[in-house]
Amino acid sequence: MSVNSLSDQELVKGYILGNSNCFEELLFRHKDKIYAFIVSKVRSLDLAEDLFHDTLIKVINSLKKGKYNEEGKFISWVMRIAHNLIIDHFRKISKQKNIKPNNDFDIFDIIENGEMSQEQRVIQKQIHRDLNKIIDQLPNDQKEVVKLRYFEDMSFKKISDLTGVSINTSLGRMRYALINIRRLSKKYNIDLQLF
Repeated sequence: MSVNSLSDQELVKGYILGNSNCFEELLFRHKDKIYAFIVSKVRSLDLAEDLFHDTLIKVINSLKKGKYNEEGKFISWVMRIAHNLIIDHFRKISKQKNIKPNNDFDIFDIIENGEMSQEQRVIQKQIHRDLNKIIDQLPNDQKEVVKLRYFEDMSFKKISDLTGVSINTSLGRMRYALINIRRLSKKYNIDLQLF
């Protein structure tokens, strides 16, 4: 039976059981509606693209962890995830704009003058060296997507176009790359957090 004849519920079950073609079909059916919804709320194509990809990552992770509630429609569930990510984004922006100086707090206390101390530069260089060592140990497909996303600042759509794989595959590779980076940083006792 072809995946395009299955219902959303059947596709979700198929994907959870390991058939990635099922997620491809879900994405094909609903991507335009999800993307249009996000664009209508944020009114920025670049931001919408980032939030769209964040939504897909959250959907994939939730499905893999068994956090999907079958009582509702799949598309409604995905739209709620997108809506919540949009709200989170605007809350974060709002918090950044609402910081005002008062007698106890001065905004200039937290604004950097653009220059790092010598110690900060040394720590940052070490983190970059450690991170590059870890990335070099990733499988080639994961290494490629990490470098394109974080060092070339490409969207997942551009990555999928460039590498000739689906967006879902690119997202999956990124997910596994991040899992492996965390695992390797623990294995080698490397702290990748700067301050």
